[in-house]
Amino acid sequence: MAIIASVSGVRGVIGTDLTPQAAVEFASAFGTWLGGGRVVVGGDTRPSGQMLRQAVEAGLLACGCDVVDLGIVSTPGVALMVKQLAARGGIVITASHNPIEYNGIKFLTDRGWAPPPADAEKIFAIHAKKAFAYKDSLHGGGFTEDDSTHQRHIEAVLGVVDAQKIRAGGFRAVLDAVNGAGSIATPILLEKLHCRATLMNCEPTGLFPHEPEPIAEHLHDLCAKVREADADVGFALDPDADRLVLVDQTGRFIGEEYTLALAVWQVLKTRPGPVATNLSTSRLVDAVAGRFGVPVVRAPVGEANVAAAMLEHQCTIGGEGNGGVIDPRVVTVRDGLVGIGHVLQLLAEEKAPLSTLAGSLPTYAMIKRKAALRRERLDDVYKSMKQRFAAGRFNDSDGLRIDLPEGWLHIRPSNTEPIVRIFSEAGDAAAASRLADAAAEVLRQVCGA
Repeated sequence: MAIIASVSGVRGVIGTDLTPQAAVEFASAFGTWLGGGRVVVGGDTRPSGQMLRQAVEAGLLACGCDVVDLGIVSTPGVALMVKQLAARGGIVITASHNPIEYNGIKFLTDRGWAPPPADAEKIFAIHAKKAFAYKDSLHGGGFTEDDSTHQRHIEAVLGVVDAQKIRAGGFRAVLDAVNGAGSIATPILLEKLHCRATLMNCEPTGLFPHEPEPIAEHLHDLCAKVREADADVGFALDPDADRLVLVDQTGRFIGEEYTLALAVWQVLKTRPGPVATNLSTSRLVDAVAGRFGVPVVRAPVGEANVAAAMLEHQCTIGGEGNGGVIDPRVVTVRDGLVGIGHVLQLLAEEKAPLSTLAGSLPTYAMIKRKAALRRERLDDVYKSMKQRFAAGRFNDSDGLRIDLPEGWLHIRPSNTEPIVRIFSEAGDAAAASRLADAAAEVLRQVCGA
C-alpha cells in the first residue's frame, strides 16, 4: 500500500512505503511550515520507532527547528509536553492501533492537537513540491533530550481526579498495555492511586502479544486474567496509550463506547457543561449528558475536530467512542491515563461494581464494519444513500451520517487506512444490522464493494 497522508498524519509500511528518506521529507515539510522554533518529538515502542524518530529529527534540525527528544512516550504525553515546554509543535512517531509492520508520523500544533485540514494541506503541499526551507551550517536547529514526560503526565492526571477517594477504594485492576508506550507511566499511575495491579504485556518492547487494536476479539486473555485475579476492572490500552477500553469485574468486555460515557458521567457530576464527541460515537454519551441537562456537540471524526468543538463550545469533557477520553485540563487529545483516573473515581464514588454502572446506561447495539472503496466513488455512494434513506436527517460534515427513527448510520472514509467505515446503532442488534446491511448493499450496487 502507499503512504496514507491525512489530518491524522502519515502512516505506511516500514521498509517499503515509510522509509527514512520519506520521514526526513515529511518532517522537513512540517519544520518548513512551522518556520523553526522548538519542536518536541516522541513515540511509541514499535521497533521501527528509533529509526523514524532520528530521521524526523534530522529533517526538523535541517529546517532550523530546536528539537526536544522525549524518547518513548505516549501520544497524550507528547501533547502535554508541547504545552508545558511552550513548543511551536510536536511530532509523535506512532501508527496507533495498526499492526507492527506499520508506523507513522503524527503532527501536533502548538495547541497540542493535529493541524486543521487547511494547515495539513499546506504541509503536504510543501512536501509535494519539496519546497523545504533548509538552513545553512550556522543556522540549523539545536538538540536536547527531556525524560520528564511520564512524571509530568502522571502529575497532570492526579491533578484532575480525587486521588484520596480512589485510594480509599482499594481497587484491584489488571492492565494490558500491549507492550506499548503505556507500559511505562500507567503502572506508576496505578501504584500512586494505591491500585493493586496485575500487569500484562507491560514491557515496552513494541512486540505486540496480540493484535494491538483494543477490541473484544483481541482481549480474551485480559478477560480471563480479570476473573483469575478477582479484579474490580480490567484496562486495555493501544500502543500509543490514547485509547482505553474496559473489562468489568466478571471478565466481560463492556465495549469501547462505554469508556467515554463513564468518564463523562464522572466529570459532569462536579463540572456540568457541554460535551463534545464525533459523529460516529454512541448515543450513550447523549444519555449520560441528558441526566445532567447538558448538550452534546457532534463534530467530524478526529480528535482535532472534537478538540476544536470543545474549545468553541467551552466543553468540560469530550472524546471519541473508540475509547478516547479528552479532558482539556490535562491535554486536548485522547488520553488513556486520564480515562483510567475518571473510571476509578466513578467506581469509588458510586460504590458499585463496573457491571452495575455500565448496566445502568441505556442498551444500544452498534455495528462497526470496514469495506474497501475507491475514494472517487464516495460522492456516488452518498447520493445513493440519501435516496435509499430519504426519510432520514442528513449530516455531511464528515462523510454522511443519517439519523432515522430506529437509529443512525454513518459512512465515511478512514483517515488512516484505505477503507470506508460503516457505523450503525439502534436499540437492538437486529435493527443495527439491518441498517449496516442496507448501507453495505448500497456500496455493492454503486461500486461492487
